[in-house]
Amino acid sequence: MIKVGIAGASGYTGVELVKLISNHPKATLCAVTSNSYKGQSLTNIFPSLRGFKKAGFENLICEDLNISSLSQRIDVMFLALPHKVSMKVVPALLEHNIKIIDLSADYRFTNAAAYESAYQKHTSKHLLKKSVYGLSEIYRDKIKTSNLVGNPGCYPTSILLPLIPLLKEGLIRPDNIISDSKSGVSGAGRSLSPSTHFCEVNESFNAYKIGNHRHTPEINEVLSKYSRQGKIAITFVPHLLPLTRGMLSTIYVQAANNVSENEIRNTYLSYYGDEPFVKILDKNMYPAISHVKGTNSCDIGFHFDKTSHQIIIVSAIDNLIKGAAGQAVQNMNILFDLDEKTGLNLVQGPL
Repeated sequence: MIKVGIAGASGYTGVELVKLISNHPKATLCAVTSNSYKGQSLTNIFPSLRGFKKAGFENLICEDLNISSLSQRIDVMFLALPHKVSMKVVPALLEHNIKIIDLSADYRFTNAAAYESAYQKHTSKHLLKKSVYGLSEIYRDKIKTSNLVGNPGCYPTSILLPLIPLLKEGLIRPDNIISDSKSGVSGAGRSLSPSTHFCEVNESFNAYKIGNHRHTPEINEVLSKYSRQGKIAITFVPHLLPLTRGMLSTIYVQAANNVSENEIRNTYLSYYGDEPFVKILDKNMYPAISHVKGTNSCDIGFHFDKTSHQIIIVSAIDNLIKGAAGQAVQNMNILFDLDEKTGLNLVQGPL
């Protein structure tokens, strides 16, 4: 059994990891940490976890992130921590031969300057060369041999999975890529904020951080690796939906010369046709948040306008699962040479 630790287990992503690992047939949850809830049982923090005796939630007490103590008990650590906090503990965890899946942005970048432009000064830049970007379907071969995985952001996951195949195969122009993306409120985390207060979000809808969202450099860096014409500068506009969870991106791109609708579909199928967690929808079918909520799936549909040669791509994910905890568990499965579906065959309810 894989012995798992979760740092930051009291957050929304942290508790999703707790639930996924508790149902994982090849992993056991050995330690949870929380700075805010030290000494408290997970069932006190999340009463919905009460009564699951087999999972042992009552016995999981949040503790300090003491690396020396944890190193005796775990094989892999999920870091569901704020940005900058992860980089303080990752070097020591690696010294103790603990595999790491970091859900902050601290190890998603290869270019330290790009990270620092959106976040803050990086204190372990030398590890950026060793970390692997954890977009599972694209980087699984590198993830297999890594000890440090930078789990992607939720918005980037919803944008990169639809765009990388088309960019890599030269089917779209790399200029003037626009993503109009929308997320449920859980994407902002569990901390209090006036902008995510119920009275501000309920019965409302708004764009935010236009031109300066910190996921933009992450998206640009990854997309630029697949562009045949240099760096990508995407126009990314995030919106806040009055929903708890779910994310939908509508992406506008221009087709390259002489590209056909069949080429686009066949390219998607060649990349993702055998992927368990990426679904390419049939013609005239488009994703909906309700269809992916509670799953590790990314649904992708597209429309090709033969007159304007514009491709309109729509993708949907659960921001807490495929956009965070589910993809992290998928990456753990890759790290430990398990079937990627292990622990992630979640049956979604109809409502």
